[in-house]
Amino acid sequence: MQYRTLGRTGWEVSEIGYGMWGMGGWTGSDDDQSLRALQRAVDLGCNFFDTAWGYGEGKSEGLLGQLVRSNLDQKLYTATKIPPKNMRWPSRREFSLDECFPPDHIEEYVAISLRNADLPAFDLMQLHVWEDHWLEDDRWIAKMLELKQQGMFHAIGISINRWEPWNGVKAVRSGVIDSVQVIYNIFDQSPTDELFPACREHNVGVIARVPFDEGTLTGTLTRDSHWPAGDWRNTYFVPENLAASVAHGDALKPLVPAGMTMADMALRFIMAEPTVTTIIPGMRQPRHVAANLATSDAGPLDSTLLSELENHRWDRQPTSWSQ
Repeated sequence: MQYRTLGRTGWEVSEIGYGMWGMGGWTGSDDDQSLRALQRAVDLGCNFFDTAWGYGEGKSEGLLGQLVRSNLDQKLYTATKIPPKNMRWPSRREFSLDECFPPDHIEEYVAISLRNADLPAFDLMQLHVWEDHWLEDDRWIAKMLELKQQGMFHAIGISINRWEPWNGVKAVRSGVIDSVQVIYNIFDQSPTDELFPACREHNVGVIARVPFDEGTLTGTLTRDSHWPAGDWRNTYFVPENLAASVAHGDALKPLVPAGMTMADMALRFIMAEPTVTTIIPGMRQPRHVAANLATSDAGPLDSTLLSELENHRWDRQPTSWSQ
């Protein structure tokens, strides 16, 4: 496993981190299997774990706490997210700070997350949605800095809405945050336009989420893919999105080098971007953990393939189904 510095925090975190959404609320998750997968990640050198209250209303945070207590001899970096008060994902331009992150709500959910995980502090506390116009009201950052001073967490981050990397540039330039979490993958390359240059200039860490485009970049989706009742992917992969996603994914299959999977290619594409500190694929099975973490030692792709993949940029706009 290779490590990179998470911006101005100075933390050395694994290139491949761990996204814990799937084990919190997706159908088919199994706690014993999840804990085995998490421990396998630690054993292979992963030290950055990202969760949220919204992942099973604290269930995923509880699993992270168990993992930390089982590995007290190692430094594991813990990150979670405060849900918006209105429980609406993604945010909308018209949402006010009071609708999403009033100070009392921030304080309440930081305390709830600490209880869920049974930890004395988190390393990184993030707002789970973001609007740059909230910078006009400094109550949220005043409360975050107060709680940080109290030792409830050690760094502050934001999670940027799907397909809106521009809606976080002002936050980076403001100097008040330590990290941003953003969708970045073969299709979603737009963070390189404005967000990544701002992060480099202000030494803000970058957490790349959704590296497989919710499964499209594993090469396993088809037009007939379906999920159990209640699984959120049924509301995301509506017919319009599923058909387009499969078409874009199929166009990549001829580019996958021999001996490599599409998932390997997807992760190694992201690793070629030096602004990215860590990638957080969702993993629920130990075999997926082993395969994904191995890509760190394999290194980035060759320049010719990278150039070809850059041509598969797919700029999309938020819709009613783009959670």
